Amino acid sequence: MKKIVTLNMNPAIDKSTRTQHVIAEHKLYCGPAIYEPGGGGVNVSRAIKKLGGESLLVYPAGGMPGKMLNELMEKEEVDQLSLPIKGFTRENLIVLEESTGQQFRFGMLGPELKREEWEQCLQEISSLSPAPDYLVASGSLPLGVPSDFYARVALIGNDIGAKVIVDASGEALEHALQEGVYLIKPNIREFRDFAGNDIKEELQILEAAQRMIRDGKCETMVISLGAAGALFVTRDNMEHIVPPTVPISSKVGAGDSMVAGIVLGLSRGEKLREAVLYGIAAGSAAVMTPGTELCRKEDTERLYTKIITAAMKPM
Repeated sequence: MKKIVTLNMNPAIDKSTRTQHVIAEHKLYCGPAIYEPGGGGVNVSRAIKKLGGESLLVYPAGGMPGKMLNELMEKEEVDQLSLPIKGFTRENLIVLEESTGQQFRFGMLGPELKREEWEQCLQEISSLSPAPDYLVASGSLPLGVPSDFYARVALIGNDIGAKVIVDASGEALEHALQEGVYLIKPNIREFRDFAGNDIKEELQILEAAQRMIRDGKCETMVISLGAAGALFVTRDNMEHIVPPTVPISSKVGAGDSMVAGIVLGLSRGEKLREAVLYGIAAGSAAVMTPGTELCRKEDTERLYTKIITAAMKPM
């Protein structure tokens, strides 16, 4: 199996709980708190582990939340390279309102990294031995980290022969695209942010995506459409893949699970289309789980079989 490395520059501790009603100005009595690792690359590595794969997670961590994050990752048996920083790792709060079933998500601001701290992350990536076959850069960038950070990661990945997958948004993604990466997985809103808000119809989306690929910004694009599935686009092929209908419990971690399924499939030697289908199955499996829980292997395998049956037709 080929080596996967994930990078998460702004990891978090996700603290989730539940209360009967969320009411302003009232003291809210909540149930027991559940603490889980959070953040894009963190969740990608966690989902890879849940799916039976292995990866190396690289991330900065500081303060008591950082120590807790290290311990939680060790408990999940995810191989990690934790780089110490002076700031405190951020914490997020997720509250389920039991009376409505609605979920309230409060994302906190991350620490401000010093130049030497984020540069160390780049140095560690470039000096990994053996070099990774797939390098996944996922999640937001904390304060102090330049917006072209993922472009620098892409440059390193290209130099060491790794296929770089970026799951980000805004300027961070735009800079990475200028450098050129292997695969990106924007949702439809993120895609329109850099491709143009006037792009609405599916054919327009596919044409814009394929144009970007031909311009060398990426080789493959998987545009998440939520319950409607995903658009899978390469230089020569375009396809709308619709997953089976599943009961929705929580959408947290669905995108990260999709990325995990794709890169794990690729690392196992699957063809690109098969890996994308596996990723879509993992993303669909994630919405079936409560709170911040990610995809389950048994759900992913079952959904993958259904998707394969429906979608694996000659191109």
